[in-house]
Amino acid sequence: MRRRSFLRNLAWGGGSFLLLQHAPSAWTAQANEKLNIALIGVGGRGNWFVGTIPGLGENLVALCDVDETKNPSAYERLPKARKFYDYRKMLDEMGQEIDAVIVAAPDHIHAPAALRAMKLGKPVYCEKPLTNRVHEARLMRETAARCQVATQMGNQGTASEPFRRAVELIQAGTLGDIREVHAWNDGGGPGPRPLPKGSPPVPAHFQWDLWLGPAAERAYHPDWVKGWHGWREFGTGNLGNWASHTLNLPFMALKLDTLWQKPAANASATPDRAIRVQAEVSETSPDALPRWEIIHYDFPARGPMPPVRVNWYNGSRGGFRQKIEDLMRRKLDWGDAGAKKWADFAGLLVVGSKGMLHTIAHNTSLTLLPEGQVKDADAVPRRLPRSPGHEREWLQACRGGPRAMSNFDYAGPLAEFVLLGNVATLFPEKLDFDPTGCRIVNHEKANLALRRDYRKGWEI
Repeated sequence: MRRRSFLRNLAWGGGSFLLLQHAPSAWTAQANEKLNIALIGVGGRGNWFVGTIPGLGENLVALCDVDETKNPSAYERLPKARKFYDYRKMLDEMGQEIDAVIVAAPDHIHAPAALRAMKLGKPVYCEKPLTNRVHEARLMRETAARCQVATQMGNQGTASEPFRRAVELIQAGTLGDIREVHAWNDGGGPGPRPLPKGSPPVPAHFQWDLWLGPAAERAYHPDWVKGWHGWREFGTGNLGNWASHTLNLPFMALKLDTLWQKPAANASATPDRAIRVQAEVSETSPDALPRWEIIHYDFPARGPMPPVRVNWYNGSRGGFRQKIEDLMRRKLDWGDAGAKKWADFAGLLVVGSKGMLHTIAHNTSLTLLPEGQVKDADAVPRRLPRSPGHEREWLQACRGGPRAMSNFDYAGPLAEFVLLGNVATLFPEKLDFDPTGCRIVNHEKANLALRRDYRKGWEI
């Protein structure tokens, strides 16, 4: 049986996946055959995969985008790839020819597209943020587990040596007890803005209805599209765009993800598992994300690890700069200090009783502070596997290799964690989130905000 036929039958075979793990020869006989991959979203971040996937030796056989002008060079570079506007049609027509799917469309499309692909038995690589809403992240995690497909979220810093070494150092106790974490980004959001008015004609090259996807029906206006990152209906702001990277390290290293695991049968989901989140914002808007936000996440103890507060600062007008500089004992480079290259526009500081650890936004650097005073770091063994590359990890998993480190079983809870902050910016109260039940237990309106409504034809 050819490997592609095997994959197709596997999608319909359910539990037969378990047999694969104990019979690698059934897979490796065709290990050199190229994967046929479909790409949803070819502009923006999608352009990265137009070059990367063929460069890694795989085939891009289908390209899907609602805007013909977004990246015309993609179609020139890949003339044999079939062109689609609607990913639903692409999956329906080419499902038997596609081995795996990459989702790099706007945030509100991630869950509907990825879920549809996984339910067809396709491995999925989904760019960050994993989803637009918290509840969608839960569905992504559950569906990946049920369909037994290889998955990976696009937070590429996970594959870096500094990230994996930092996890090892923190979990080995090099920094001592950690009770506070600070992550920042100077970007901020758009703040309240008037809803686009009028209904100019839809450009001939643009499929407006397909771009809207699951979002509520509305007339076309270019301001919805060019500013989509700042609209709650479509984007997730810097929490989705950047915290998916920056907060990844403490989420793994401090074992915060273990709170999402179901408690033992003889234990109950007691309040000591709850995560408390509270936001300070420049202003609250139901439609747009705030100009600046300070979000405090309070996590309970995890085994021997003490309770920890994770602080997220977004927007330079939030007034957090001095606090970070006092802890680091140096000025942040915001174009007015150090090399004056905005090197510190974003970053992470993990504060322990024995020292601190600083990384840049993507967790692809590692500095122990105070420099030269953190002891025994070199003696900590390397116990995590090193990555061949973030995309290659996923491709290997598609062929039956080890799970990629940012698979949806891990990336789903990470997405719930960061996107919970966007819910908190809508409500000034302290919100208590039950991570196993995926619900806010003390505020019904906030609990409803974990979900969204879907247009007919786009339900998940």
